[in-house]
Amino acid sequence: MNDKGSDMEQDNDLIKSSFSETNKETGTVVTLTPNSANTVQPVALMRLGLFVPTLKSTARGRTGQMASMDVTSELSQLSLVKAEGYENIKITGARLDMDNDFKTWVGIIHAFARHKTIGDSVSLPFVEFVKLCGIPSARSSAKLRKRLDSSLTRIATNTISFSNKAGDYYVTHLVQSAKYSPKTDQVTIQADPKIFELYQFDRKVLLQLRAINVLSRKESAQALYTYIESLPSSPAPVSLARLRARLNLTSRPITQNATVRKAMEQLRDIGYLDYSELKRGRTVYFIIHERRPKLHPDGLPLGLPLASEEDIGIDDCSDSVEGELVRLSAEEKKLLERIRRGELK
Repeated sequence: MNDKGSDMEQDNDLIKSSFSETNKETGTVVTLTPNSANTVQPVALMRLGLFVPTLKSTARGRTGQMASMDVTSELSQLSLVKAEGYENIKITGARLDMDNDFKTWVGIIHAFARHKTIGDSVSLPFVEFVKLCGIPSARSSAKLRKRLDSSLTRIATNTISFSNKAGDYYVTHLVQSAKYSPKTDQVTIQADPKIFELYQFDRKVLLQLRAINVLSRKESAQALYTYIESLPSSPAPVSLARLRARLNLTSRPITQNATVRKAMEQLRDIGYLDYSELKRGRTVYFIIHERRPKLHPDGLPLGLPLASEEDIGIDDCSDSVEGELVRLSAEEKKLLERIRRGELK
């Protein structure tokens, strides 16, 4: 076999292994296969504020916002990082939303898991790609093509850069390239195999899409769902500040707090989450009692009594500005009131 063929085979093996992990108790290799109800998402990406709510109804939300985040600790276990001694890792690019971009990312993950890869690329019919994104094929219109094209472009703008003190530097993209051909009605996506190693982390989550679909257009709740679902069993209490950070919003903390609480209520309302809220000093925590990715049968009680400080062990996390008196603008007061009334999803 020539060198090119060997490289292609290695890339294919790497991408396939990205969807497998070893059961630590039995030693059995388990393949995590995405389908219409599930998607494999690396824990690091789910906990980061990569896919976040967007304020589409505001002037600020309509502008192309850019975001940059330090992900050194989250991605420090990549073999690329260890081999090259990279000490600084950043993701920079267009702000990615939950309503469109997350679904497109789900489609990308599905495509690589379910379709034959040629080298580091996969090609499939546009209608099939739409289905893998969880979008009904009946909506495969010109408008939808434009929407997915914009989403692929935003994802492709996101770069992951690696650097070290010696001056070594490597930069790649979440999606190396994406192409749509109107002539063949095919979508072709190219990935960097080094980035697909993200899926070789020991801790992966087969994320249920049922909650995402039920929470349609409720992007804050969707984002918190992906974070909470990535937590280990019997998780430590999570601070309000940490959930604010996951949403990566730009409004005042008091407005963000209302958004987080509304999103948590929505997760409880659909039967996914049982939780209680506890305040310790100036810091607010959410205690996760139970998670149900397949959601709860209708008609059964969801609430649990409020826990006391003595009942739980708290991993303290500074909530720097919570409780601080802030002066809101008239626009922010209206936004906060709309959130409280449930007008903003």
